[in-house]
Amino acid sequence: MNPAAVIILNYNGVHFLEQFMPSVVTHSSRHRIIVADNASTDSSLAFLRENYPSVEIFAFSENYGFAEGYNQALNRVENTYSILLNSDAEVTLNWIEPVLALMDQDSSIAACQPKVLAYHQKNHFEHAGAAGGYLDSLAYPFCRGRILDVTEEDQGQYDTVAPIFWATGACFFVRTQVYKDLGGFDPNFFAHMEEIDLCWRMNRAGYRLYCHPQSIVYHVGGGTMPASNPRKTYLNFRNSTIMLYKNESAGALLWKMPAKMGLDLIAALAFFFQGKPSDGRAVLRALRDFIRKLSQWEKANQVSEAIGKRVTSVQMTGSIVFAKYILGKKYFRDLAFARRISNTTLDYDFSEDDSGNSSRTQYRDTVR
Repeated sequence: MNPAAVIILNYNGVHFLEQFMPSVVTHSSRHRIIVADNASTDSSLAFLRENYPSVEIFAFSENYGFAEGYNQALNRVENTYSILLNSDAEVTLNWIEPVLALMDQDSSIAACQPKVLAYHQKNHFEHAGAAGGYLDSLAYPFCRGRILDVTEEDQGQYDTVAPIFWATGACFFVRTQVYKDLGGFDPNFFAHMEEIDLCWRMNRAGYRLYCHPQSIVYHVGGGTMPASNPRKTYLNFRNSTIMLYKNESAGALLWKMPAKMGLDLIAALAFFFQGKPSDGRAVLRALRDFIRKLSQWEKANQVSEAIGKRVTSVQMTGSIVFAKYILGKKYFRDLAFARRISNTTLDYDFSEDDSGNSSRTQYRDTVR
Protein backbone atom coordinates (compact mmCIF):
# COMPACT_ATOMS: atom_id res chain seq x y z
CA MET A 1 0.00 0.00 0.00
CA ASN A 2 1.46 3.35 -1.04
CA PRO A 3 2.05 5.84 1.77
CA ALA A 4 -0.21 8.87 1.71
CA ALA A 5 0.48 12.51 2.44
CA VAL A 6 -1.64 13.73 5.36
CA ILE A 7 -1.94 17.49 4.82
CA ILE A 8 -3.25 19.83 7.51
CA LEU A 9 -3.94 23.42 6.51
CA ASN A 10 -3.28 25.83 9.38
CA TYR A 11 -3.85 29.50 10.05
CA ASN A 12 -3.20 30.75 13.59
CA GLY A 13 -4.41 27.41 14.93
CA VAL A 14 -1.71 26.53 17.44
CA HIS A 15 -4.38 25.57 19.99
CA PHE A 16 -5.74 22.94 17.59
CA LEU A 17 -2.25 21.70 16.75
CA GLU A 18 -1.55 21.26 20.47
CA GLN A 19 -4.81 19.40 20.95
CA PHE A 20 -4.99 17.18 17.87
CA MET A 21 -1.50 16.68 16.47
CA PRO A 22 -0.78 13.88 18.99
CA SER A 23 -3.56 11.71 17.52
CA VAL A 24 -2.42 12.41 13.95
CA VAL A 25 1.20 11.51 14.66
CA THR A 26 0.28 8.43 16.70
CA HIS A 27 -2.17 6.98 14.16
CA SER A 28 -0.46 8.00 10.91
CA SER A 29 3.05 6.72 11.52
CA ARG A 30 3.35 4.94 8.16
CA HIS A 31 2.52 8.08 6.23
CA ARG A 32 3.90 11.50 5.44
CA ILE A 33 2.52 14.30 7.65
CA ILE A 34 2.55 17.88 6.38
CA VAL A 35 1.31 21.14 7.89
CA ALA A 36 0.66 23.78 5.22
CA ASP A 37 0.69 27.12 7.01
CA ASN A 38 -1.20 30.11 5.62
CA ALA A 39 1.21 32.77 6.97
CA SER A 40 0.21 32.33 10.62
CA THR A 41 1.17 35.09 13.04
CA ASP A 42 0.80 32.96 16.18
CA SER A 43 3.28 30.39 17.50
CA SER A 44 2.14 27.54 15.23
CA LEU A 45 5.43 27.04 13.41
CA ALA A 46 7.56 27.36 16.53
CA PHE A 47 5.34 24.78 18.28
CA LEU A 48 5.68 22.29 15.42
CA ARG A 49 9.44 22.70 15.09
CA GLU A 50 9.97 22.23 18.81
CA ASN A 51 7.53 19.37 19.42
CA TYR A 52 7.12 17.58 16.08
CA PRO A 53 10.36 17.86 14.09
CA SER A 54 9.30 14.91 11.89
CA VAL A 55 6.28 16.84 10.61
CA GLU A 56 6.99 18.64 7.34
CA ILE A 57 6.08 22.32 7.11
CA PHE A 58 5.03 24.21 4.00
CA ALA A 59 5.25 27.83 5.17
CA PHE A 60 3.36 30.14 2.79
CA SER A 61 4.13 33.85 2.63
CA GLU A 62 0.43 34.81 2.49
CA ASN A 63 -2.97 33.54 3.56
CA TYR A 64 -4.37 31.80 0.50
CA GLY A 65 -7.60 30.73 2.19
CA PHE A 66 -8.80 27.15 2.41
CA ALA A 67 -9.26 26.38 -1.28
CA GLU A 68 -6.11 27.89 -2.75
CA GLY A 69 -4.11 26.97 0.34
CA TYR A 70 -4.68 23.29 -0.39
CA ASN A 71 -3.96 23.86 -4.08
CA GLN A 72 -0.60 25.34 -3.17
CA ALA A 73 0.15 22.41 -0.85
CA LEU A 74 -0.77 19.67 -3.35
CA ASN A 75 1.35 21.32 -6.00
CA ARG A 76 4.32 20.23 -3.87
CA VAL A 77 3.09 16.66 -3.27
CA GLU A 78 3.68 13.61 -5.48
CA ASN A 79 2.26 10.88 -3.25
CA THR A 80 -0.38 8.68 -4.86
CA TYR A 81 -2.90 9.72 -2.22
CA SER A 82 -3.37 12.97 -0.35
CA ILE A 83 -5.49 13.19 2.80
CA LEU A 84 -6.72 16.71 3.46
CA LEU A 85 -7.40 16.89 7.20
CA ASN A 86 -8.87 19.81 9.13
CA SER A 87 -6.75 21.02 12.02
CA ASP A 88 -9.71 20.61 14.41
CA ALA A 89 -10.07 16.86 13.83
CA GLU A 90 -9.10 13.95 16.06
CA VAL A 91 -8.19 10.80 14.15
CA THR A 92 -8.44 7.26 15.50
CA LEU A 93 -6.63 3.95 15.29
CA ASN A 94 -6.69 2.49 11.77
CA TRP A 95 -8.25 5.57 10.18
CA ILE A 96 -6.21 5.47 6.98
CA GLU A 97 -5.64 1.87 5.90
CA PRO A 98 -9.23 0.72 5.22
CA VAL A 99 -9.85 3.68 2.93
CA LEU A 100 -6.62 3.24 0.98
CA ALA A 101 -7.31 -0.50 0.66
CA LEU A 102 -10.61 0.32 -1.02
CA MET A 103 -9.07 2.92 -3.32
CA ASP A 104 -6.15 0.63 -4.19
CA GLN A 105 -8.55 -1.98 -5.50
CA ASP A 106 -10.52 0.32 -7.79
CA SER A 107 -8.79 3.05 -9.78
CA SER A 108 -12.15 4.62 -10.67
CA ILE A 109 -12.56 5.79 -7.04
CA ALA A 110 -11.18 9.32 -6.96
CA ALA A 111 -12.07 10.38 -3.42
CA CYS A 112 -13.35 9.00 -0.13
CA GLN A 113 -14.18 10.12 3.37
CA PRO A 114 -14.40 8.45 6.79
CA LYS A 115 -17.36 8.50 9.12
CA VAL A 116 -17.25 11.94 10.74
CA LEU A 117 -18.59 12.24 14.27
CA ALA A 118 -18.90 15.29 16.50
CA TYR A 119 -15.92 15.79 18.79
CA HIS A 120 -18.03 17.25 21.60
CA GLN A 121 -20.86 14.72 21.21
CA LYS A 122 -19.14 11.60 20.00
CA ASN A 123 -22.25 9.49 19.57
CA HIS A 124 -23.65 11.94 17.00
CA PHE A 125 -22.72 12.64 13.40
CA GLU A 126 -20.97 15.91 12.70
CA HIS A 127 -22.51 18.39 10.30
CA ALA A 128 -19.56 18.47 7.89
CA GLY A 129 -19.83 15.17 6.08
CA ALA A 130 -21.41 12.75 8.59
CA ALA A 131 -21.43 9.37 6.79
CA GLY A 132 -21.12 10.73 3.26
CA GLY A 133 -22.46 13.68 1.28
CA TYR A 134 -25.13 14.08 -1.42
CA LEU A 135 -26.78 16.90 -3.37
CA ASP A 136 -30.40 17.47 -4.27
CA SER A 137 -31.50 18.79 -7.66
CA LEU A 138 -30.85 22.43 -6.63
CA ALA A 139 -27.37 21.72 -5.19
CA TYR A 140 -28.39 21.82 -1.54
CA PRO A 141 -26.04 19.43 0.30
CA PHE A 142 -27.09 16.81 2.83
CA CYS A 143 -25.57 13.62 4.26
CA ARG A 144 -26.18 10.15 5.55
CA GLY A 145 -26.72 11.21 9.15
CA ARG A 146 -27.48 14.90 8.52
CA ILE A 147 -30.32 16.64 6.72
CA LEU A 148 -29.83 20.41 6.63
CA ASP A 149 -29.49 21.42 10.30
CA VAL A 150 -30.52 18.08 11.88
CA THR A 151 -27.78 15.58 12.76
CA GLU A 152 -28.57 12.03 13.84
CA GLU A 153 -27.25 9.89 16.65
CA ASP A 154 -24.82 7.28 15.36
CA GLN A 155 -26.34 3.88 16.10
CA GLY A 156 -24.47 2.01 13.41
CA GLN A 157 -27.27 2.62 10.91
CA TYR A 158 -24.82 3.86 8.27
CA ASP A 159 -21.91 1.50 8.89
CA THR A 160 -21.79 0.24 5.31
CA VAL A 161 -19.34 1.39 2.66
CA ALA A 162 -21.57 3.43 0.38
CA PRO A 163 -21.28 5.50 -2.81
CA ILE A 164 -21.56 9.23 -2.21
CA PHE A 165 -21.77 12.36 -4.33
CA TRP A 166 -19.26 14.39 -2.31
CA ALA A 167 -16.65 13.74 0.37
CA THR A 168 -16.16 16.19 3.19
CA GLY A 169 -13.25 18.61 3.20
CA ALA A 170 -12.89 17.93 6.93
CA CYS A 171 -11.15 14.67 5.99
CA PHE A 172 -10.79 14.28 2.26
CA PHE A 173 -8.99 11.24 0.82
CA VAL A 174 -8.13 11.93 -2.83
CA ARG A 175 -5.95 10.62 -5.63
CA THR A 176 -3.36 13.37 -5.91
CA GLN A 177 -3.12 13.24 -9.70
CA VAL A 178 -6.90 13.34 -10.16
CA TYR A 179 -7.03 16.40 -7.90
CA LYS A 180 -4.45 18.10 -10.09
CA ASP A 181 -5.93 16.95 -13.40
CA LEU A 182 -9.34 18.41 -12.52
CA GLY A 183 -7.91 21.72 -11.35
CA GLY A 184 -8.17 21.19 -7.61
CA PHE A 185 -10.34 23.44 -5.48
CA ASP A 186 -11.74 26.57 -7.13
CA PRO A 187 -9.85 29.45 -5.46
CA ASN A 188 -12.80 31.78 -6.12
CA PHE A 189 -14.67 29.94 -3.37
CA PHE A 190 -12.03 30.88 -0.74
CA ALA A 191 -13.69 28.49 1.73
CA HIS A 192 -16.86 26.35 1.99
CA MET A 193 -18.35 24.14 -0.75
CA GLU A 194 -15.06 23.96 -2.69
CA GLU A 195 -14.79 20.21 -2.03
CA ILE A 196 -18.36 19.64 -3.24
CA ASP A 197 -17.62 21.56 -6.42
CA LEU A 198 -14.54 19.40 -7.05
CA CYS A 199 -16.47 16.21 -6.30
CA TRP A 200 -19.14 17.26 -8.81
CA ARG A 201 -16.41 17.56 -11.44
CA MET A 202 -15.15 14.12 -10.42
CA ASN A 203 -18.62 12.64 -10.92
CA ARG A 204 -18.90 14.28 -14.32
CA ALA A 205 -15.49 12.97 -15.31
CA GLY A 206 -16.64 9.41 -14.61
CA TYR A 207 -15.03 8.83 -11.21
CA ARG A 208 -16.71 7.35 -8.15
CA LEU A 209 -16.61 8.43 -4.51
CA TYR A 210 -17.27 6.48 -1.31
CA CYS A 211 -17.66 6.81 2.43
CA HIS A 212 -15.81 4.17 4.42
CA PRO A 213 -17.32 4.15 7.95
CA GLN A 214 -14.73 1.76 9.38
CA SER A 215 -12.49 4.82 9.37
CA ILE A 216 -13.63 7.26 12.08
CA VAL A 217 -12.69 10.89 12.65
CA TYR A 218 -14.03 13.23 15.33
CA HIS A 219 -14.46 16.80 14.12
CA VAL A 220 -14.95 19.93 16.23
CA GLY A 221 -16.57 21.85 13.36
CA GLY A 222 -16.66 25.62 13.11
CA GLY A 223 -13.16 25.77 14.50
CA THR A 224 -12.08 28.62 12.26
CA MET A 225 -15.52 30.10 11.52
CA PRO A 226 -18.52 29.39 13.82
CA ALA A 227 -21.83 28.35 12.26
CA SER A 228 -23.47 31.58 13.42
CA ASN A 229 -20.89 33.74 11.63
CA PRO A 230 -22.50 35.86 8.85
CA ARG A 231 -19.30 35.47 6.83
CA LYS A 232 -19.87 31.72 6.81
CA THR A 233 -23.50 32.23 5.81
CA TYR A 234 -22.38 34.44 2.95
CA LEU A 235 -19.80 31.96 1.65
CA ASN A 236 -22.16 28.98 1.90
CA PHE A 237 -24.98 30.66 -0.02
CA ARG A 238 -22.75 32.35 -2.60
CA ASN A 239 -20.63 29.27 -3.24
CA SER A 240 -23.56 26.88 -3.53
CA THR A 241 -25.03 29.12 -6.25
CA ILE A 242 -21.69 29.34 -8.06
CA MET A 243 -21.34 25.56 -7.83
CA LEU A 244 -24.76 24.95 -9.37
CA TYR A 245 -24.07 27.43 -12.16
CA LYS A 246 -20.67 25.93 -12.95
CA ASN A 247 -21.67 22.31 -13.09
CA GLU A 248 -25.23 22.09 -14.40
CA SER A 249 -26.16 22.05 -18.08
CA ALA A 250 -27.47 25.24 -19.67
CA GLY A 251 -30.89 23.68 -20.19
CA ALA A 252 -31.28 22.62 -16.58
CA LEU A 253 -30.16 26.03 -15.35
CA LEU A 254 -33.15 27.67 -17.03
CA TRP A 255 -35.36 26.41 -14.21
CA LYS A 256 -32.90 25.42 -11.51
CA MET A 257 -31.24 28.80 -11.12
CA PRO A 258 -34.50 30.77 -10.55
CA ALA A 259 -35.70 28.05 -8.16
CA LYS A 260 -32.43 28.05 -6.21
CA MET A 261 -32.30 31.84 -5.94
CA GLY A 262 -35.95 31.95 -4.91
CA LEU A 263 -35.33 29.51 -2.06
CA ASP A 264 -32.30 31.52 -1.00
CA LEU A 265 -34.46 34.66 -0.82
CA ILE A 266 -36.91 32.75 1.37
CA ALA A 267 -33.97 31.74 3.58
CA ALA A 268 -32.94 35.39 3.87
CA LEU A 269 -36.45 36.34 4.98
CA ALA A 270 -36.43 33.49 7.48
CA PHE A 271 -33.21 34.83 9.02
CA PHE A 272 -34.81 38.26 9.42
CA PHE A 273 -37.91 36.77 11.09
CA GLN A 274 -35.66 34.71 13.41
CA GLY A 275 -33.94 37.86 14.63
CA LYS A 276 -30.74 37.19 12.66
CA PRO A 277 -30.55 40.24 10.39
CA SER A 278 -26.79 39.87 9.82
CA ASP A 279 -27.32 36.41 8.34
CA GLY A 280 -30.25 37.65 6.26
CA ARG A 281 -28.15 40.45 4.81
CA ALA A 282 -25.32 37.95 4.18
CA VAL A 283 -27.65 35.86 1.98
CA LEU A 284 -28.69 38.94 0.02
CA ARG A 285 -25.05 39.96 -0.47
CA ALA A 286 -24.26 36.43 -1.66
CA LEU A 287 -26.91 36.65 -4.38
CA ARG A 288 -25.82 40.17 -5.34
CA ASP A 289 -22.15 39.19 -5.65
CA PHE A 290 -22.96 36.07 -7.64
CA ILE A 291 -24.81 38.20 -10.21
CA ARG A 292 -22.18 40.95 -10.24
CA LYS A 293 -19.41 38.50 -11.14
CA LEU A 294 -21.43 36.36 -13.53
CA SER A 295 -18.79 36.54 -16.27
CA GLN A 296 -16.24 35.07 -13.87
CA TRP A 297 -18.47 32.08 -13.15
CA GLU A 298 -19.27 31.71 -16.88
CA LYS A 299 -15.58 31.12 -17.54
CA ALA A 300 -15.47 28.48 -14.82
CA ASN A 301 -18.59 26.86 -16.29
CA GLN A 302 -16.93 26.55 -19.70
CA VAL A 303 -13.95 24.82 -18.12
CA SER A 304 -16.21 22.35 -16.33
CA GLU A 305 -18.31 21.70 -19.44
CA ALA A 306 -15.18 20.41 -21.19
CA ILE A 307 -14.91 17.58 -18.66
CA GLY A 308 -18.14 15.98 -19.82
CA LYS A 309 -21.16 14.93 -17.80
CA ARG A 310 -21.74 11.65 -16.08
CA VAL A 311 -25.20 10.31 -15.35
CA THR A 312 -25.01 9.52 -11.67
CA SER A 313 -27.23 7.62 -9.29
CA VAL A 314 -25.90 9.51 -6.29
CA GLN A 315 -27.73 12.81 -6.82
CA MET A 316 -31.23 13.28 -5.44
CA THR A 317 -33.72 14.26 -8.16
CA GLY A 318 -36.05 16.09 -5.76
CA SER A 319 -35.61 18.84 -3.16
CA ILE A 320 -34.17 18.15 0.28
CA VAL A 321 -35.73 21.44 1.47
CA PHE A 322 -39.17 20.19 0.39
CA ALA A 323 -38.53 16.77 1.93
CA LYS A 324 -37.64 18.25 5.31
CA TYR A 325 -39.97 21.20 5.68
CA ILE A 326 -43.03 19.98 3.76
CA LEU A 327 -42.84 16.19 4.09
CA GLY A 328 -41.25 16.24 7.55
CA LYS A 329 -38.30 13.96 6.67
CA LYS A 330 -35.69 14.68 9.34
CA TYR A 331 -33.49 11.61 8.90
CA PHE A 332 -31.65 10.28 5.86
CA ARG A 333 -33.04 6.79 6.32
CA ASP A 334 -36.58 8.18 5.83
CA LEU A 335 -35.86 9.47 2.33
CA ALA A 336 -36.88 7.47 -0.73
CA PHE A 337 -33.46 8.41 -2.07
CA ALA A 338 -31.86 6.43 0.78
CA ARG A 339 -33.21 3.18 -0.68
CA ARG A 340 -31.34 3.83 -3.91
CA ILE A 341 -28.10 4.28 -2.00
CA SER A 342 -28.69 1.16 0.11
CA ASN A 343 -28.94 -0.88 -3.08
CA THR A 344 -25.35 -0.04 -3.99
CA THR A 345 -23.52 -0.35 -0.68
CA LEU A 346 -20.46 -2.56 -0.35
CA ASP A 347 -19.72 -5.36 2.06
CA TYR A 348 -16.16 -5.28 3.32
CA ASP A 349 -13.81 -7.29 5.46
CA PHE A 350 -10.73 -5.43 6.63
CA SER A 351 -8.33 -6.59 9.32
CA GLU A 352 -4.75 -6.24 10.47
CA ASP A 353 -2.38 -8.93 11.60
CA ASP A 354 -0.50 -8.81 14.91
CA SER A 355 2.28 -6.70 13.40
CA GLY A 356 -0.16 -4.07 12.15
CA ASN A 357 0.04 -5.01 8.47
CA SER A 358 -3.24 -4.74 6.60
CA SER A 359 -4.69 -7.84 5.03
CA ARG A 360 -6.20 -7.72 1.58
CA THR A 361 -9.69 -6.33 1.79
CA GLN A 362 -12.49 -7.80 -0.27
CA TYR A 363 -15.27 -5.49 -1.38
CA ARG A 364 -18.42 -6.83 -2.97
CA ASP A 365 -21.28 -4.91 -4.54
CA THR A 366 -24.35 -5.76 -2.51
CA VAL A 367 -27.95 -5.32 -3.56
CA ARG A 368 -30.12 -4.98 -0.47
